[in-house]
Amino acid sequence: MTAAIVLAAGLSRRMGRPKLLLTLEGRPVIRHTVERMLAAGLSDVIVVVGPEHEAIRQALEGLPVRLAVNPTPEAGQASSVRRGIQAVSPLATVALIALGDQPWVSADVIHRLLAALAAPGKRIAAPRYADGLGNPVLFAADVFPELLALTGDRGARAVVEKDASRLAVVDVAQAMPRDLDTPEDYERLKGPDNSR
Repeated sequence: MTAAIVLAAGLSRRMGRPKLLLTLEGRPVIRHTVERMLAAGLSDVIVVVGPEHEAIRQALEGLPVRLAVNPTPEAGQASSVRRGIQAVSPLATVALIALGDQPWVSADVIHRLLAALAAPGKRIAAPRYADGLGNPVLFAADVFPELLALTGDRGARAVVEKDASRLAVVDVAQAMPRDLDTPEDYERLKGPDNSR
């Protein structure tokens, strides 16, 4: 079983308002992101939210997802990664960690990550876009203890960078899908060239 963990507990400090609830093409950003995970065939989608999550729950109404509440999102992204891993089913053999504010990740990239992780000795798979390593990242279950030990605001990057021999890199011949941190990012995502 493949789980997807969508990190959606951020505080949107740079945006100044809840960025995951902003509308793109008539739907909230977070709904686009989650729909991409579901379209890729991921069987268990967990959305990590903060304590004040009613609006996100409503934005995801009708989608087959589970919410996992991070009571302390101010502790940094690692706290949300830990909460997501804690919520993963014991039946899961791998987990994809995705950013809630990156709505245009393609199903093809996710499928290629899954295929790459099947290579001997590979325990982590990450996409390398034209502008560098990015998200989402796929982790085998035997790496989960390392994710549970994370602290701070760097997310899972320290685990990805720890041992290059276990990392499968998937080259993607395009720019990294845009994420959403500032009002300027939002305007770019709404524009005709939004890196979908």
